[in-house]
Parts: sequence; structure tokens; C-alpha cells
Amino acid sequence: MRWSQILIPTLKEDPSDAEVISHKLLVRGGFIRQVSRGIYDYFPLALKVIRKIENIVREEMDGAGAQELLMPIASPAELWQESGRWEIYGKELIRFKDRNDRDFCLGPTHEEIVTDLVRRAVRSYRELPFNLYQIQTKFRDEVRPRFGLMRGREFIMKDAYSFHTDVDDCKREYDNMVSTYRRIFDRCGLKYRPVEADTGAIGGSLSHEFQVLAESGEDAIVSCNSCDYAANLEKAAVKAHQPAARDLTAEAPGLEKVSTPGKKSVAEVAGFLKLAPDKFIKTMVYQVNGDELVAALVRGDHEINEVKLQTALSCREITLANEAAVVAATGVAPGYLGPIGLKLRTIADLSVQSMRGAVTGANEANAHYIEVDQERDFTPTAFADIRLALAGDHCPRCDQGRLEANRGIEVGQVFYLGRKYSELMGATYLDAEGRERPIEMGCYGIGISRLVAAAVEQNHDDNGIIWPSSIAPFQVLVLPINYTDKATREAADLLYGELRQRGLEVLLDDRDERPGVKFKDGDLIGIPLRITIGAKGLQKGSLELRWRREGKLIDIPITGAAQTIYSHFSKSS
Repeated sequence: MRWSQILIPTLKEDPSDAEVISHKLLVRGGFIRQVSRGIYDYFPLALKVIRKIENIVREEMDGAGAQELLMPIASPAELWQESGRWEIYGKELIRFKDRNDRDFCLGPTHEEIVTDLVRRAVRSYRELPFNLYQIQTKFRDEVRPRFGLMRGREFIMKDAYSFHTDVDDCKREYDNMVSTYRRIFDRCGLKYRPVEADTGAIGGSLSHEFQVLAESGEDAIVSCNSCDYAANLEKAAVKAHQPAARDLTAEAPGLEKVSTPGKKSVAEVAGFLKLAPDKFIKTMVYQVNGDELVAALVRGDHEINEVKLQTALSCREITLANEAAVVAATGVAPGYLGPIGLKLRTIADLSVQSMRGAVTGANEANAHYIEVDQERDFTPTAFADIRLALAGDHCPRCDQGRLEANRGIEVGQVFYLGRKYSELMGATYLDAEGRERPIEMGCYGIGISRLVAAAVEQNHDDNGIIWPSSIAPFQVLVLPINYTDKATREAADLLYGELRQRGLEVLLDDRDERPGVKFKDGDLIGIPLRITIGAKGLQKGSLELRWRREGKLIDIPITGAAQTIYSHFSKSS
């Protein structure tokens, strides 16, 4: 392709609304432009990258035994009502009515559609198992679309769904997809980590996310420095708390109420009393399923993990209660609340168990208790792991390791759904004895367009993008210094043709631009290999090679240059 024949609208300045490097470079490099918040045009360079990622995904999914199909983006409301998600999915589900006043939505995911497809097509155990996948545009009305392609409203996704007669076979396919995803992300040239994850709105009982490691990642993840344990922070377990042995011969100091005028937060009270935050028991009040108030207790230096709390309470939804609701229920404002005498259902983190010499709110304004002994002074309704894991925590899986914290960009997720959708929607099969049984299901997603952004976040420098070769829009950039010079033009055209004849993807910069502009644009769009052709080199019978990632300049003879370059790509593929 000649540069003069392809639309690459590069920019010199970063877009004003871009916060992360992938957004800045993809806009500046002429890959994408925003149409509306979270909705983008994909220019030719971007689409080339997307198609390469799609081809890798297709090859690996087909090789793993999955079958590609295509489902509609518009879903009738009745399918979502059967699963219960029409009511609970929230405002991310964009809904509309057709001309006959029937309710529809744009599919953010396709569990309902594919379950309906299978329940109408499958009758016998002999037709199972199978795995169906599609690559399709999705729409989720994100409350805060941001970071370019990393958190858009409209995006391209590969979603797959598998169907099985039993749990063991479904988990076999789950493991098959984990292995397939590893191959996909390896081929895309990314550094990533599979981590245990919460199942969220998709549901099910088992899930792993694939996180591309990047400082700009939205997700916090922790991993063990000794074993292979890794988890999203929402899911990360905390090693079971072992209460300290109590000295039964020593008499514990008695409970004491102290004045803490105007001091509410742990930091304020800790500074006032000159005590460390880990001596405090923090009381937070949550509204559960829209009505009941529940108190959650964590140590003062810890934070509540609301995903874990929701799981521990086995509830549909939780939100932090506002001050008015707390005062109405307890008679005291948050900040002075404590578990002693509190008339609310109370769940305490495991680290609170058997605490002695602790500080809590005294359930009256401007006062706290000191020398609190959990076993003596209050008994929660239950203990559970409800806190966020921290860097430095003991690994929950092995005895030697400690957790380390990283940032990640979620680019894929696999779920064991079990019977969540098949039971709700009546997707069954007849077993060998003729008995009707619900189908076991798994689902597996990859964010194709998000992968584009993740690759840039992980592969760039101050000058622009550095595409991994496997997903670069072109493999080679032929850059003649002065294309209007006859000798230079002929040499560039000849090399361009020879490389294309050998099957390489080549972009020829045939623009009548200053060399500095060409070099800057070439670095910005990130093609792996640049070949510079200039009058001085031609006089010596040589060309200049520069690999975008390494940045080193190498002179090679013009004679045989096309074969030399082709041989390199053949060895690396």
C-alpha cells in the first residue's frame, strides 16, 4: 500500500480528552476518531490491526474445536426477562422499542440469545458437547466511558458459549479455553496474567480474567511471589486469620469511653489518641437489597471489599448507606458508630476476630471506646473474609509467598456458568435413559478492540507505538528520503514490489514531505521495520534498516535486500 492511497490522518498534538497513552497515540497516529462518547470510527490502520487479532482468535478457536456463527445484535426483551437480567442488568443495557411497540435491547453479551438458539436446536445427549463463538459488535451504555478503546460503549468482542451434559465435561472445556486464550495472547505478543475473578453480571461459580500487565490498567491485581496464585483485587482471598493465643492469666484492661470531639475518621481519631490505625475497628453500614441495613466491621488499616461482602451476605445488591439512613436507624452519625450495643445485623472481617485493646465508635457523638476486647464486648452475627487483599499479605494458597500488587487491563474472561441460564430458560437435553436434564454451560469472551488499546499501553515509547509484529498494520515501512528524485523513487518502487511479491505487508511512504515529517510519522504509527532509502546510501549501494523496537540502524546491501528482509520475517514467524 502507498501512503498517498491510504487515509492516515496523523496529528502533532495529543487530543485534549485523552487520559491514557493508548488513546493519545491511536488518535494521533490516525487509527481512531471519536464519534460520540465511547464510540469510535476505526480508520484503515486500526482495522488492519483488528483483522489480524480476529484472525489469530479464529485460528485458535477453530483449532480448539469451536464453531463460528453469528447472532443478531438486537435481542427481544422476553429472552432477558426469562433470565431475569432485563430487570437487574441496569442502565448499561440500552433498550428500545420497535415500530410495533415491542421491547428490545442491544446485546452487551449473548447468553440469552445463544441459550434460546440451543434449546430450540438440541434434543439429545448425542448432540453435545459443542462450543459456539462469534466476533461481533457489542454495546454497553457505560456510565463513564473513558480511556479510548479501553472503556468504550460500542466495542468488538469475541464471545463463545459451550454446552455439555455434565459438570466434568464443562470444566474440561473451561480448561481448554484457558489454554486457548494463552495461545491467543502469546501470539498477539502480549505480557499477561490469568487471574481468579468475580463472575459479575454474567454469573456462574468460576471465572478467570486475562489481564495485560500495564501501569495504566484499570484493574488492581495481586499475585504471589512464590506460587502461581493470582487474582483480581475484587476476588483475591485473604489467608485465614489465626487469632492470637490469649493469656488467660492476665487481666485485660476494662472498656473505657473517651472523648474525641469532632474526630470521626480513623486517621483523625488515631492522630488524636496517638494510636496506630491497625488498633481500630471500623464500622461501615450498608443498605442490603434496598431495605435492610447491615453493619460491616474491618480493621482500621483495611478496606471493605464490597464484592466479598455481597457474597458473604448472599444478597442481590449492596450500597453504602447514606448518613440520613444511618442516623435514622442508629441515632448516631457514621464516624462514631461501633459494634458494642449496635442493634443491626453485623458481619465482621476475620481480622477483627479476637482483637484486644481495640478502638471503636461509642455510638454517641464525639466519643469512642478504647480497650475493646472483641470476645468480651461484642459478638458479630458472623465472621467472613470481607476485606481487600493488600500487597504484603500472606498468599492464601501457599505457605511461603507474599502478595504483590500490579495493574492490569482485562482483555479476556472465561466463566463456568453451570445451569444458571439453562434452568431459567428451559435449555434441556434427553439423556441415555430418556430423562430430561438441564444443559451445563460455559462462556468465554475476548475484547478484540480493547486488545488494540492494551497492546499500545504495553508497547510504546516517547515517539509512538511499537506494534508486536503479529498484529502490526504493516510489517515493513519503505521510506524514501526524497521520492521525487528519480533514482530514489526507482529503488524504492523496486524494493516495494519485491517485498510484496514475497508476501510481506509493506507501506511505501511516497509522500512529498520533509524527511523529518516522514520519520516522525513512521515512529508514531509503529511499523516494526523501517527501510530508509537515500541518495547517499544508493551511491554506496546500501539501504538503512531500523527495527522500531530496538532502534538500531543497520546498513545492508541493496543487492539481495528483499530476500534478506523476507528471511528475517520467515524466521520470526
